[in-house]
Amino acid sequence: MKNLHDYYQLFFHLFQYMGPRYVVFRLWYEMQRSTGLLRLRFPMKSRARHFATLADWQRLPVKFFFDPRNLNIEKNSSLYDLKERAEKIGQNQFLFFSSEWYAVKDWHTNPKSGFTYEINQHWAKIPDFSKEAGDIKYVWEKSRFTFLYDLIRYDFHFEKDQSQPVFSLICDWIDKNPVNCGPDWKCGQEISLRVLNWVFALHYYRKSVTLTQEILNQILGSIYDQMNHVEKNISFSLIAVRNNHALTETLTLYLVGLLFPCYPDSKRWKEKGKKWFETEIAYQINEEGTFLQFSMNYHRIVVQLLSWALKLAELNGEGWSHTLHERARKSVAFLHACQDGISGWLPNYGHNDGALFFSLTECHFRDFRPQLTVLSRLLNMDLGFGNGPWNEESAWLGVEERPNMILVRKASSTYPKSGYYILHDECSTTFLRCGAYQNRPFQADNLHLDIWVNGVNILRDAGSHSYYTDEPCAGYFTSTIAHNTVVPGDYGQMSKQSRFIWFHWVKKASGVIRDEEGFQILEAEFEGFKHLGRGIIHRREVKKAKNKFHWEIEDRLVNVPAHLPMNQIWHPGENFSEHYQMQSWDENGSEMLKEVVSGWYSELYGQKVSSPQWVFSTSGRYLRTVLTEIK
Repeated sequence: MKNLHDYYQLFFHLFQYMGPRYVVFRLWYEMQRSTGLLRLRFPMKSRARHFATLADWQRLPVKFFFDPRNLNIEKNSSLYDLKERAEKIGQNQFLFFSSEWYAVKDWHTNPKSGFTYEINQHWAKIPDFSKEAGDIKYVWEKSRFTFLYDLIRYDFHFEKDQSQPVFSLICDWIDKNPVNCGPDWKCGQEISLRVLNWVFALHYYRKSVTLTQEILNQILGSIYDQMNHVEKNISFSLIAVRNNHALTETLTLYLVGLLFPCYPDSKRWKEKGKKWFETEIAYQINEEGTFLQFSMNYHRIVVQLLSWALKLAELNGEGWSHTLHERARKSVAFLHACQDGISGWLPNYGHNDGALFFSLTECHFRDFRPQLTVLSRLLNMDLGFGNGPWNEESAWLGVEERPNMILVRKASSTYPKSGYYILHDECSTTFLRCGAYQNRPFQADNLHLDIWVNGVNILRDAGSHSYYTDEPCAGYFTSTIAHNTVVPGDYGQMSKQSRFIWFHWVKKASGVIRDEEGFQILEAEFEGFKHLGRGIIHRREVKKAKNKFHWEIEDRLVNVPAHLPMNQIWHPGENFSEHYQMQSWDENGSEMLKEVVSGWYSELYGQKVSSPQWVFSTSGRYLRTVLTEIK
C-alpha cells in the first residue's frame, strides 16, 4: 500500500524522467477515461454512408504498388510451407508472432488464456492487462490481418483464388466488431496496421468478381470509421507513446488520405499525416540512423513503413523531406552494420514483440534481408545481398534494382551518440551496446555483448517473451541479468517502475574502437545503478583477435558498495561448449569457477525455453574473461 511519500516520489520521478508534458497529458487522459468523456468522444455507433461506386473506385486516379493483372513476380509452386500455412488458415488456424499456431474461433478470445472479451464493451473500459485476460496481444494478433499476405501469395503462386476467404474474413471482422467496441478498437497502431493490410488485399482483388458493391461499401465504411478513430486519438500516440505507434498511425492517415480521395476527410488526413510522419521520423531516428526504441525489430518496422511511404508517394507524384530521406539512408546503414553477414539476422536486442508488418517472402522472421533490400533499393543503395528469396518482397512492392551506391560493411562501426559499437571480420560479428538515454529506455542492458560466428549467435540476448504476463519471469527479460554484462549483487542498472517505465536512467556513457597490433578493441563505460549509490561506473574492454575466434573481455566496477559481489553474466547459445571455451580470472590472477544457473531464452514472442546462464563471481572489482574456439 503506497503512502503519501511514495506517491510524491512517484510523481517526482515521472516529472524528472518522462517530462511535464507526458505527466499532464496522462493525467488528463485518465481523467477522460474515468469520467466517461472518452466514451462520449468515441461513440459506439456508425451511420451507413456511400463513398464510391465500385466502378468509380476502380477508376480512382491513384496508383498502388502493383497492377494485379500484370505482376512482375516469378511464380513458384514449390513453396510448400506457404501452401501449408494457407491451408491451415482455411481451417481457422492462425500463426501468432511467427512462432505458434492457434485455432481461433472468433476475434475476441485470447487463445492462450481462453478469456473472451465482451463484444459490446467500449474500448476505453478495457484494461491493457488483467490477470484473467492475459496478454492482450494474443487477441490483437489475428485482428492485424497479417495472415492476408499468406493467402494472397498462395493465390498468386498456386493460382488458387483466395478472394472469397479474404473478403469473408474482413467482412466477418466488421460485423463482429461494432465501432469503438471491444479490444480491437483499443490501440491506434493495431487499427492502422489492420487498415493497411486490408488496403493491400483490396488492391490485389481490385478486379475480382468476388468484390461486390455491397462488400466495397462495408469495407470502405469500416476503414473510414477506423481512421476517424485514429485521428481523434492521435495525441495519445504523439505524446504518451511517441514511438513506432505514432509512426504507423500518422503514415496510415497519410496513405488512406492519398489512396482514398473519395473520403470527405482525405485531404486533411493526408496533409496532417504527412506533416506528423515527417516530424516523427526526424525525432525518432537520430542523425546516426539509430532508433529511439533501442530495438532491432522495432527499427525494422520503421524500415517497412518508410518503404511504403517512399514508394507510394513516388508512384503518385508526391515526395518527402530531405531529412526523411537522409534518416532512411542512415537507418539502412546502421542496421546493415549490425547485421550478421551470413544469416542476415541481427542481434535479438531490445524489445521484440514478434511484429513483422508485411510478410511477403519465405525468409525466417529474424532475417532482415527482405526489408532492407526494399528500402535500400528505393534509396539507390546496394547492400550486396545478391539473389535470394528475400527479393520477393521487393517484387510485390514494385521496387526494382536501380543504379546505386554499393554499401560495404566496414570492419568497425561506431555510433557514439546512440551507444552502439560493432566489429566485423570475414566470419564473425561483435556487437556492444553502451549508451546514455535521452528518451525512454526499454531494457537495462548497457554493455551487453553479442557475438556471432559463421552465422551462429554464440553469445546472445535473452529476448523479450511477453509484455503482459504475471509469470515469475515477467521482469526477467528486460532486466540486466538477461544480458551479457555485469551486475553488483542482484541490482540492475536502472530501477523499473512499471512494464514500460524506468527510473534512474543512465545519463553518462561513452565508448571508442581502436586498433592494436593483432587486435580490434572496444572500450566503453557508463555510470549507472543510481538507486544503489552515486558515481557507480562499469567499464568494459573487449579485445577481438583479428582473423581468429578469440575474445578477451575485461570488466571493472567502480564505487560499488563493498558488501556486494561482482557478477559477470553470460548467455551462451546452443552447443556453445562443443566449440568454445570460456575462462575468467580476478585481479590477483586467480581463476574463477563459473556457476551455471537456470535462465531463459526467447527467440520469438510468446515463447521461452530454459537456457543456461553462466556467472563468474568475485568479491573484487575486476574480471578478465577469455573466450576462444576449441581446436
